[in-house]
Amino acid sequence: MVQYFQIFLIFCGSVHLLTAQILPDRQVFTERLMGTDVKIMVDAIRSDSLNIAFNAAFMEGKRLNMVFSDWDAESEVSRFSRTSQSGQSFALSAELSEILSFSQRLAHKSNGAFDVTIGPLSRLWRMARHQKKVPDSDKVQAALKRTGYQKLQINESNTSGRLTKPGMVLDLGGVAKGYIADQMLRVMKEKGFPRCLIDAGGDLTIGDPPRACKGWKVSVGGISNTIIPSLELSNCAVATSGDMEQFLEFGGKRFSHLIDPRTGFGVEGKRQVTVIAENGMTADAYASTCLILGASKAGSLLSELSYFRIFYLTENDLSEGLQIFELHSSSNE
Repeated sequence: MVQYFQIFLIFCGSVHLLTAQILPDRQVFTERLMGTDVKIMVDAIRSDSLNIAFNAAFMEGKRLNMVFSDWDAESEVSRFSRTSQSGQSFALSAELSEILSFSQRLAHKSNGAFDVTIGPLSRLWRMARHQKKVPDSDKVQAALKRTGYQKLQINESNTSGRLTKPGMVLDLGGVAKGYIADQMLRVMKEKGFPRCLIDAGGDLTIGDPPRACKGWKVSVGGISNTIIPSLELSNCAVATSGDMEQFLEFGGKRFSHLIDPRTGFGVEGKRQVTVIAENGMTADAYASTCLILGASKAGSLLSELSYFRIFYLTENDLSEGLQIFELHSSSNE
């Protein structure tokens, strides 16, 4: 059952969506991964075994990045995308099969609001942001012809996939970061350090709480705004989608950097969504999906999750402030 309640808060100033409190004597390792700074925070005494765990977790992150990255021409997903020219079946690794199967299920549930075949559109809008110019509608329509989750076929029985339209490009940017963080957390736990947190550029995958704490302290809206919810979380994940700052304006409209796969254009308006879910892959994918669907349409999609909590943030043009709308599952009570 989905429980709804609203909190309307108005304030001025910049918005910082997610922060995790770094307490004294916590160990923090940082490396560049997935195009962002990834931090592993752990409540443990510095030791050789901890260094081994850190290194193993980052090695796993780098290995998976070479599976999922659409920026690297030799990654597995890039090689799969190139088979769209022939339409031949492609043997998938267990990891790519898992993430694509999850993505296709969410694509069906959301009627295409989430879609990993969005690559042609992603590349078009990357260039648009660089040029600070909204793409021509003709180019958007041409890219849309090479997208659509129905054109991606996954055979789970033999872990293979097929792309049915030439020129298709898969983009796992809306789901891979959460999945990789999940696996890095798994490695840390297997190495004997469950009291840790993976911070992947602001998206958090959280393990057991630090000693003498109920959970890791996470602020939604920025720690400088004390009226914004501050939560203590453990064994869950937090992801944010949308941005109040990265956008293009054209013809009196404001387009977010997040693309609606169904229209080919950036989401309009000033919106941001933070999702708390059981794992990083779910939080990551549902954050962008719920931003595109909006709070009123996301309820039925979210009801299928056993645990979630979501904060919708929208900027009010008249008051130049922020409105917060929260919804959560009954298991949060």
